[in-house]
Amino acid sequence: MSSQTSASENRPRRSDGERTHGAILEAAMRLASIEGLGGLTIGRLAAELGVSKSGVYAHFRSKERLQRETISAARTVFETEVIAPGLQAPEGLPQLEGLCKAFLSYVERGVFPGGCFFGQILAELDAQRGPLHGEVAETQRGWLALLQELGDAACERGELAPDTDTRQLAFELTAVLELANYLSTLYEDAEYIAAGRAGVTNLIARARGKSGWKFK
Repeated sequence: MSSQTSASENRPRRSDGERTHGAILEAAMRLASIEGLGGLTIGRLAAELGVSKSGVYAHFRSKERLQRETISAARTVFETEVIAPGLQAPEGLPQLEGLCKAFLSYVERGVFPGGCFFGQILAELDAQRGPLHGEVAETQRGWLALLQELGDAACERGELAPDTDTRQLAFELTAVLELANYLSTLYEDAEYIAAGRAGVTNLIARARGKSGWKFK
């Protein structure tokens, strides 16, 4: 028996239960991206999958656990589809631009049918309070902080004007990206993805040569 075969046989395999759990979460993410977390119940998900409520219940035991695991799974997808590709670019400004391009690609490719999962959930939970609000708010805070951090690195490398307000830049880039997400999903029109790309380009060009941005 070859070493390759031995390694293959010794590699841990996912159990049927784990595969089923993952498949349920994939369906939950798709559904929540359209209908929101509030409508994501064990009964609704069972109906979507065409299985029994007891079968879904056995995996999550409560609506809150289902919702929280769905958020966690969506965060992993976002890291895979946006963060990892964006950070493959060289350090500094290319990474900042890379994250924006990766975000727009993630929306354009329809990774979730409702557009960006977190765009939908943020709109749903922004005025609510509780553990779900806290998790989503922390995810958004981390995204803004990452954009600002990369903007700071670009300033230090001389790729942006040294007095650029990178917090404001992160805010405006996110505004462009989220509006491109909302409108392209609302109208099913890729023109808004193109508008998002142009908006990112314009903001970066402005940051390269102009100053005076202040975050009040």
